[in-house]
Amino acid sequence: MQFIANGPEIPNVLLQAHEEGRVVFFCGAGISYPAGLPDFKGLVEQIYRRIGTVFTERERYAFDREQYDATLNLLEPRLPGDGRLAMRCELAKVLETGLGHKDAYDTHAALLHLACNPEDTLRLVTTNFDRMFHAAAKHTKQKLHAYTAPMLPIPKNSRWNGLVYLHGRLPEEPDDTALNRLVVTSGDFGLAYLTERWAARFVSELFRNYVVCFVGYSINDPVLRYMMDALAADRMLGEVTPQAWALGDCEPGQEHRKTIEWEAKGVTPILYEVPAGSHDHSALYQTLHAWADTYCDDIQGKERIVDNYALKNPSDSTAQNDFVGRMLWALSDKSGLPAKRFADFNPVPSLDWLLEAFSDEHFQHSDLARWLRRYLNDPRLIIWIAQREGPLPSRNYSPLSA
Repeated sequence: MQFIANGPEIPNVLLQAHEEGRVVFFCGAGISYPAGLPDFKGLVEQIYRRIGTVFTERERYAFDREQYDATLNLLEPRLPGDGRLAMRCELAKVLETGLGHKDAYDTHAALLHLACNPEDTLRLVTTNFDRMFHAAAKHTKQKLHAYTAPMLPIPKNSRWNGLVYLHGRLPEEPDDTALNRLVVTSGDFGLAYLTERWAARFVSELFRNYVVCFVGYSINDPVLRYMMDALAADRMLGEVTPQAWALGDCEPGQEHRKTIEWEAKGVTPILYEVPAGSHDHSALYQTLHAWADTYCDDIQGKERIVDNYALKNPSDSTAQNDFVGRMLWALSDKSGLPAKRFADFNPVPSLDWLLEAFSDEHFQHSDLARWLRRYLNDPRLIIWIAQREGPLPSRNYSPLSA
């Protein structure tokens, strides 16, 4: 389903899992771009600039190959005094900017809303060090409990309610211990994922219990590499994990290549377009905002979709602005209230909705859980929305046509 025109197509299976409280958003540096904060590459460049040094030959070699964690690992020991702490103090100064930036918190606030399940339990993970989520929670008056590495929760429903800073968090007051715990260099990643393995254990358990959706990561992000390597090791031991998704940027015409690259990492991409030569990720941010608004409004959000599009001609729907997809998603709500709103709409919507949009076979066996308490275990089942029946009077339900 496409929340905004020219936005990414969020798969129905992910939307359904999210409504059931089974999705965990895993957030990277890209969500903090609107606040003026850098990605990993920009962070390394600014640290070098603040320290007043240049790359050695070895550091340049690692940096040019996007091994930013290894670059900082080489930098630390050659700084005078306590090089490890000195580098991290400069890192903190870089990431303290942007908190007063206009609209800085919008995307973080949207993710905080999306990460709350129907029982109002928050499950959200970030590898960012900045305190933007805390600032967003304060701005929206939302309570926020945080877990900071290496003191992590067990990622299970009964043991987890809060935001996980998987690689540590910048302290509000000067704190050398907190800075030293940040997972930022290749040495830190080695301890977290290979030697002590506390991060790898959390990630492995998370993927076993939830549907993970990455937001704000690039295809070559070193953070993503460590996580997926840890999961690959588990899969070699026979572990089975649910499908993982990633909202990923893509220049026009590069969709096939990007899809292959993401799938090679064991992740299914949900691509959104970024114009060539630009850093315009507005399609991602606006989608998250619209998704959060609709989710927060619950049934009213879906009824609003009906109100917005009921009088439109479905033939005007396009791949760039798929309002038919939005309408079908709203009408498939298990309460039946958005569908009732459409049926009672005045003036009466065009008959083309029944002749065109509602007659296409959009839904399959996996979608039946939205409407039926019990249904046949037959993956060949395909239905269209006009076949949908009302609430079931009993457990003995005759199957829809296959």
